[in-house]
Amino acid sequence: MSLADEIAKLQELYRSGALSEAEFQAAKARLIASESPPPRSSAGTFAAFAGNANIDSQTRTWAMLIHLTQFAGHVAPLAGLVVPIVLWQIKKNELPGIDVHGRNVANWILSELIYAVVSVLLCFVVVGVPLLIALGILSIVFPIIGGVKAASGEAWRYPLSIRFFSDPEA
Repeated sequence: MSLADEIAKLQELYRSGALSEAEFQAAKARLIASESPPPRSSAGTFAAFAGNANIDSQTRTWAMLIHLTQFAGHVAPLAGLVVPIVLWQIKKNELPGIDVHGRNVANWILSELIYAVVSVLLCFVVVGVPLLIALGILSIVFPIIGGVKAASGEAWRYPLSIRFFSDPEA
């Protein structure tokens, strides 16, 4: 039904006495407001688009950094554990898409720690040595893949990560 038809129905209800003047005006205003977006100048539309593009660009950059700062542990002990989580906590309220990346990275970091402890314990049975080698390779490959995907705007769940922090929608 078109906007004109809806307003015509409201006028009929008003004429028949089913709606008061105030109810008629309020319903008409709601219909008009729901049908058309508020008018904007072309400069306002461009500014909104530029603002959204800037936020998207910042989100991609910070998300990539959250993934790649896991390598900070190679420079300073425990920095690869602390820096990504701190960046996630600082930026998650400011940039909308960061929270998913931070959860994925935090899940991988905790999973990686658990896998490392289990692998070290299994070294006594010799099975742990290949597991530690595989974990070392994955600890390099997964953050790179996550960083590349984040730079392209995609949130990537690390395979083999345990879901300690689930997505809010899930």
